[in-house]
Amino acid sequence: MTARTSEIEKAAEVLRSGGLVALPTETVYGLGANAEDPAAVARIFQVKGRPPSHPLIVHIGSAGHLDDWVEDVPATARLLAEHFWPGPLTLVLRRGRRVPLEATGGLETVAVRVPDHPVALGLLAAFGGGVTAPSANRFGSVSPTTADHVRAELGDAVDFVLDGGPCQVGVESTIVDVTGEIPSVLRPGGVTREDLEAVLGFSLTVPSTSHVRVPGQHPSHYAPRARVVLVEPEKVVAEAELAQDLGHQVGVFLPPAYSGAPVKAHAVMPVPGSMAAYARGLFGFLRELDQQGCDLIVASLPAEEGLGLAIANRLRRAAGPRPS
Repeated sequence: MTARTSEIEKAAEVLRSGGLVALPTETVYGLGANAEDPAAVARIFQVKGRPPSHPLIVHIGSAGHLDDWVEDVPATARLLAEHFWPGPLTLVLRRGRRVPLEATGGLETVAVRVPDHPVALGLLAAFGGGVTAPSANRFGSVSPTTADHVRAELGDAVDFVLDGGPCQVGVESTIVDVTGEIPSVLRPGGVTREDLEAVLGFSLTVPSTSHVRVPGQHPSHYAPRARVVLVEPEKVVAEAELAQDLGHQVGVFLPPAYSGAPVKAHAVMPVPGSMAAYARGLFGFLRELDQQGCDLIVASLPAEEGLGLAIANRLRRAAGPRPS
């Protein structure tokens, strides 16, 4: 389903009145509020159960609006914006005065991006401002890639849901800090490290942990209700069958190399051979195994290149330590 103009206008009115709108982007569905309204921004944290120290991303309508939201735009930031916006790239820059500290987790930096989705861009144009929008789910759980995911998880806590169909990228944006002399990748995502390096002309490192507070890098994040266990690809079938024999309801992410192999498990989810297809379906796969009643998911990490790096990051967070 594609949102009609009347629905976009209604969503813009909800934002102006201080309400929350779930909006589609090419990555995942976001839970949006007027970026300049501290009370509306605070509602995002309340609805998600998100710690207020975790910064949000401000979505804007075009790269031409960047100077309205940040204090300084270095040449590197303009270069990246020129090549990747609209698209799944978030830039961390010095906060401009329009951005309240409630949206940045108290930091003097702000994360900004231009989404590549016609409904999101239509909403930003109709609204005429910036929209803070983390993923439209409870904090730490699986990100939503359809409007139905949002409705099922957040229900009436969202004032309006814009349905723009399934998300086409499926994992969140890549976050790059451009406040220093050398750009730093804080979260791998929909723009690959290789694509960034091709534009910048030099190599980038992607640390597994960072001292910089950034969305989606909590030790346990993107997590289904089922516990996720990561093993080597060649051990997936044996690990799943052992756990099933021990009484678990096991879901299996079956690697492409083992496609069609018989597996004694509660549910089997074949992994696409294409990393783009895997990224697009990842969160839906996790939700599906939850819905099928699995209490344990056995998976392996893809090769950490291209979109495989973002997928591996999400699976590691999904398998991370759960709150006690």
